[in-house]
Amino acid sequence: MNAMLVGADTLGNIPTVLESFGISIHRHLSGRNSSHQRKLDRLPAGTDMLILFTDFLGHNVMRHFRALASEQNVRFIACRRSVCALKQSLSGVGLCEQNACANCPNAAKRGKGRH
Repeated sequence: MNAMLVGADTLGNIPTVLESFGISIHRHLSGRNSSHQRKLDRLPAGTDMLILFTDFLGHNVMRHFRALASEQNVRFIACRRSVCALKQSLSGVGLCEQNACANCPNAAKRGKGRH
């Protein structure tokens, strides 16, 4: 799955978290640079998910990117720029880490079925 990230000057450990969920960074736009805040008329081709880091974006920028995602039927999440917030948001939309079920103690109790 390819994600476009909007906001945050630096990503820190976020690429590692996204990789653990099977998500690759398709494009990253910083929210501070005014040239990055200019309105795009489309999301880049091949974008499967839009991730908005809310602590680095203004309301109008977020509103514009949410509208683009809705028009193109691209799933989007909005969260703070922290590893914990990102994991919680990704889990909240039904994604799970790639090897999570193999390490989950509930999987052994319930067999190989979903829990």
